[in-house]
Amino acid sequence: MVARAIAAINERDIDGYLACCTEDIELWTPVAPVDGPHEGEEGIRRFFASIEDAGPDFRLDLERLREADGDRVLAYVRLSASGRTTGISYTTETTNLYEFIGGKIRRVRIYVDHREALEAAGLSE
Repeated sequence: MVARAIAAINERDIDGYLACCTEDIELWTPVAPVDGPHEGEEGIRRFFASIEDAGPDFRLDLERLREADGDRVLAYVRLSASGRTTGISYTTETTNLYEFIGGKIRRVRIYVDHREALEAAGLSE
C-alpha cells in the first residue's frame, strides 16, 4: 500500500492516492507544527497542489520498508526536486511512519530526523 501511495504521488494521481487512504487521512509534514496536518480529501488535494507549486519534478523514491508493528510501517524515502523559481536541485531523505486501519493508510508522519521516527514507532536502530 505504501508503494502504491508513493507511486500515486509521483504520478500526481490524487484519486489513486486517496484510494490508498481512509476518508479521515492525516498527513503530517515537517511543517505541520506551523501549518497543521493535511486532513481528509481536501487536505490531500492541497498537499498535491503545494508539491506541484514548489517543484514540478518533485519525486519520492522508496528505499525500504520496516514493520513497526501490525498496523504501522516505517518507510525510508529519498525526496528529490528542483525549485520552480530557483531551479536549484535538492535531495533529502525522510523516514515516514505510516499507520493503517483496515488495510488503508490512516495517518502519515514525515520525519527528517531518522531517530525521531524510530522513537515514534517504538523502535531502535
